[in-house]
Amino acid sequence: MERERELLDGLKAGGPSAFEELVRRDGPRMLSVTRRLLRNAEDARDALQDAFLRAFKSIGRFEGGSKVGTWLHRIAINAALMKLRTRRRRPERSIEEFLPTYLDDGHHVDRPQPWTESGETGAIRAETRQLVRDSIDQLPEDYRNVLILRDIEELDTAETARLLGISAGAAKVRLHRARQALRTQLDPHYRESAR
Repeated sequence: MERERELLDGLKAGGPSAFEELVRRDGPRMLSVTRRLLRNAEDARDALQDAFLRAFKSIGRFEGGSKVGTWLHRIAINAALMKLRTRRRRPERSIEEFLPTYLDDGHHVDRPQPWTESGETGAIRAETRQLVRDSIDQLPEDYRNVLILRDIEELDTAETARLLGISAGAAKVRLHRARQALRTQLDPHYRESAR
């Protein structure tokens, strides 16, 4: 905690070494979140640069109610979301295309199977991570963003809703539907590997 206070004091004093430490310490995590949200390395780097610039300009107003890294993380998320809002939207598929389908009696048309891992788990994990990333990338932006913020960045519902400019209820509904859609997309892969 003492080092955190020293870093904050150095940043507020305009110390270049403090800012350099902040970039080195928190830059990789911030770049990671901007990449996940923007899905483009160049846009992610631009958002990261915007985030550091905003942090530098507003460090005097930071009161230390949270860790500097947490504050910076939120700024990076905001910078990425602002870039998404200004970016020309690509045509997106409806979330309905990704969700499970049901019979009139409420049962699944194609019942999800339990997912089990084989003995080759270690070798398959990297492939699985890429499959999950690709599946998340296919979700419509509104659903993808809430899933990333809640399940990957582990923000709470209220913070996720605030960052996205929606109600907590809407965030919960989008998260539920995004999880359902992701499960439906991944189910065929896991059915094959279970055979």
